Amino acid sequence: MKVLILVDYKGFFGSKQDSKLYRGGMDIQVLAKLLKNYGYEVEVLKYCEFQINFDRIVKEAPLVLYQSSEDKNSFYKAYIEDIIFDLEQRGIKVIPSYACLKAHNNKSAMELFRSRVGLSSIETIKSMTFGTLEEILVVKDSLSFPVVVKPAWGAQSSGVELVNNEIELIEHIKKISSTSSLKHDVKELLRQVKYRKKYIKESFNRNKYIIQEFIPNLSNDWKVLVYGNYAFALYRQVRDNDFRASGSGKFIFKKDLPPGMLDFALSIRKAFNVPHVSLDIAYDGNRFHLIEFQFLNFGTVTLEKSSFYFLNENHKWKLVESKSNLETIFTASLVDYLSHNQANSNENTFRK
Repeated sequence: MKVLILVDYKGFFGSKQDSKLYRGGMDIQVLAKLLKNYGYEVEVLKYCEFQINFDRIVKEAPLVLYQSSEDKNSFYKAYIEDIIFDLEQRGIKVIPSYACLKAHNNKSAMELFRSRVGLSSIETIKSMTFGTLEEILVVKDSLSFPVVVKPAWGAQSSGVELVNNEIELIEHIKKISSTSSLKHDVKELLRQVKYRKKYIKESFNRNKYIIQEFIPNLSNDWKVLVYGNYAFALYRQVRDNDFRASGSGKFIFKKDLPPGMLDFALSIRKAFNVPHVSLDIAYDGNRFHLIEFQFLNFGTVTLEKSSFYFLNENHKWKLVESKSNLETIFTASLVDYLSHNQANSNENTFRK
């Protein structure tokens, strides 16, 4: 089988903490070599080179590996989305699916993806997505405070707030949803004056956002990375006088995990039918809650800095005292994923 690895304009593939370059990606040469050792034919192309070879690639229909982008305002990510969506529409297998790319750094798409995957254990937190400030005014009376408000974009809890009443809710949503532009806003106000009741002005707050149920009394959450049957876990304490753990810097590698958490994490990877996933998991002492998840370009510190990992063999987890190499784990879990999917589908189809 041929594998096409698409890299960005910098030549990067994904993210890696201990990269040779600052904010660089995985070692693409090592990745290609590892895949070749498993018997795959490998080609590496930048997206611009892909365009030059487009007709040949569509004809060959290789398996396409790609990653997303963390660029400001997601300009380049939007371009990657165009390419991956087109390939998937043409019947070419992209890993992960376009839906996973759409959900990257897009909490609105992420929550919708969560709701349609069909796994009840990850729907313990009620969430709603909105596109304008005006939309929250329609449903605000149905909310039970406190609630968590999140912008659809951003990482490390940026813009995430716990609001306790309607006044705080509207105030924070105004701030994170603002799309105000002087020229645009003046034109809209003039139209409203000119046409009066015949014209409803466009919203000045069109950045999408999420309203999510609050889980009280949490002192920490867990970052869990699942690569195939490998799992890496990081204990994250909440910030001082805050409810957020992401970005707190208070991280501990713990071997003593809440019973059942790794099974919970593995079930999520399987439900989304992906080779790799990054999970933010909370445990309230009674049950687990999936806070957020990513399939692409997620941080790899939890894997790279840990001196141990957990491996699922014969439906049992064992602790392995060993450092891990990102490219090796990534490739091994990918190959296992491909083998499993091929064994379960004569047509070699993957869930989209």
